[in-house]
Amino acid sequence: MRFAIASFLAHALTAASSFTPSARRSFRTSSTMTASTLNDVSTFIDGINTSYEQLHREFELQFWGTKMALSGPQYSTAELTRTKGEMEDFLADEEKLSKTRELLKVVPEDSVEAKTLKMLERTFGCYIMESEEAKTLRAEATKIEGGLEAARNTLTLGATIDGKFEEMSSVGLRNKVRVDPDEATRKACYEGLTKIGDFVTDNGFVELVITRNRMAKKLGFLDFYDYKVSNAEGFGKIALFEILDTLEAGTRPIMESARKQFAAEKGGESALSPWNQGFLMAGDITRRMDPYFPFEKSVEQWGRSFAAMNISYKQATMDLDLLDRKGKYSNGFCHWPQPAWVKPNGVWQPSTTHFTSLADPSAIGSGYTGLTTLMHEAGHAAHFANIQMPSPLFSQERSPTSVAYAELQSMFLDSLVGDADWMAKYAISREGDAIPWDLIAEQIKATHPYKVFALRGMLAVPYFERALYEMPEEDVTAESIKALADKVEKDIQGGLSARPLLSVPHILSDEASCYYHGYVLAEMGVHQTREFFLKRDKYITDNPSVGPTLTEAYWKPGNSEPFLSLVENLTGAPLKGDAWVNELKQSVKDVLKEEKASYDAKLAQCSSAETDTDVDLDMRIRIVDGDSVLADTAEDGGFLETCKKFEQYVQTRFTKA
Repeated sequence: MRFAIASFLAHALTAASSFTPSARRSFRTSSTMTASTLNDVSTFIDGINTSYEQLHREFELQFWGTKMALSGPQYSTAELTRTKGEMEDFLADEEKLSKTRELLKVVPEDSVEAKTLKMLERTFGCYIMESEEAKTLRAEATKIEGGLEAARNTLTLGATIDGKFEEMSSVGLRNKVRVDPDEATRKACYEGLTKIGDFVTDNGFVELVITRNRMAKKLGFLDFYDYKVSNAEGFGKIALFEILDTLEAGTRPIMESARKQFAAEKGGESALSPWNQGFLMAGDITRRMDPYFPFEKSVEQWGRSFAAMNISYKQATMDLDLLDRKGKYSNGFCHWPQPAWVKPNGVWQPSTTHFTSLADPSAIGSGYTGLTTLMHEAGHAAHFANIQMPSPLFSQERSPTSVAYAELQSMFLDSLVGDADWMAKYAISREGDAIPWDLIAEQIKATHPYKVFALRGMLAVPYFERALYEMPEEDVTAESIKALADKVEKDIQGGLSARPLLSVPHILSDEASCYYHGYVLAEMGVHQTREFFLKRDKYITDNPSVGPTLTEAYWKPGNSEPFLSLVENLTGAPLKGDAWVNELKQSVKDVLKEEKASYDAKLAQCSSAETDTDVDLDMRIRIVDGDSVLADTAEDGGFLETCKKFEQYVQTRFTKA
């Protein structure tokens, strides 16, 4: 193992290259400005870009170090809080907003300077707090959140199985709830997950909710949810739930019918218990599909799939921390200590990406979930690596970057893992056998009638957080929060959820709280985007036009364009839930017919094609496990050689005696 985090980042964060002439032309300055005005504007924008880039980097390195529980003494909750505060203070400077608005009056409306200044105006507006009380409350909320996060990282989770306590992470507990054949074990693991809610409500979450709400109301918002969605999406909570309410009402009858059918098919109401539903729906099939998703091959299969779609990472560098371990943050994420952008002299600054998943290769089903997470986070990385705008603030993931916009990219790409033609090529056993059609058909028969359960599970989180922040302050207690979570699960999902709402990590952190609606809006966009590609090209898997189309339509603009406009511009229609609801209504017979045809076609194609001996994503990749470097494309000879080294490591470490 090598311990070279600092030297790697020093190299990666300063990497830059000459950008294309076409990119320089696209950012040409307006010729109508005087030299004096142009110099004033350029000096201001360049100063913002340089200072923000440094502050952003310092915070993100602390974010990675603390979330990954790295051993270096430079990483601490105190430093995370300090660097976050310095970055947000920089963005909350009212003088910068005033100067931005002053310069907007003198630059041509259609100039690149105007586009950049308008983005800066939106960004500063998301962070500036005219109320001193609100600033104090924000600092207080950050401190509470840091303490809660530190406490959460020390929480020992697990389940008592056969009279003995077995320590497991939240990921391990959820996995056993989904696939373990013993009901008593599944129930014990579900109960282990419910302990998270007890813990967080006893360790600062109550105070955090109250403080967040006080801050938002001091700023004139309805509540914290309204504050967050207004900054991220550009429209308020009321407008958001007008969209979500339509989807909720439209799918409620489908959900109610599906629950009745499930209970009738699976032996009665007990089948709907949170520790039974997932297993009875597909637990056995998940176990039988497991050999075709060996986790150690996941990096290679992701790379081959993305390369076949012509997805490039434009000279980026990436750290992948894929394996679960004690003390590691309990949710996958993708962040960028170095945003991608085009510098004033036309030089391209590639991105540096940190992303993580929580795989346990020894657990049944971990290969499938690990690969899906990898495709998801790698989709985020591809998106942010391809933003080609003249400021790093166009390509940072916080407000005013739309949550739905960011999640659409990753969710579109992870959706491929469930496609029969994708599995025909990439779901390959260690012995080299493709997953058989009969197994895919069984999965479709078992899960398609109940896909609405996943939709309702996604909806539950924003409905819970809306209700949470609408509670009168005097009613916000540990018991009332837990009761509310149960109530929302029963109302939106029809019963208690296998993933208790208070175990969802997003609700704790400032960046991810009041965020989950983005997944719902994004999923609407995913189905609409898939429908577009299938109508235009007839297929998505290995379609070489996918990467260039996404790059031009979705990725290059960054946060310069509204999410709703981007979807409509590509697909030709406003964002709606029609494509998603239509899929839920599709008969199993029709799904089987379509998927069988695509599976057979891809299998025939694979049998006559040679396997690529080179995969080029235009990126340096390091696979790490905390402080340890497991493999590195810069040192191991290339992408496939790095994958082989990682594969050997996993096989050696997780081989069962």
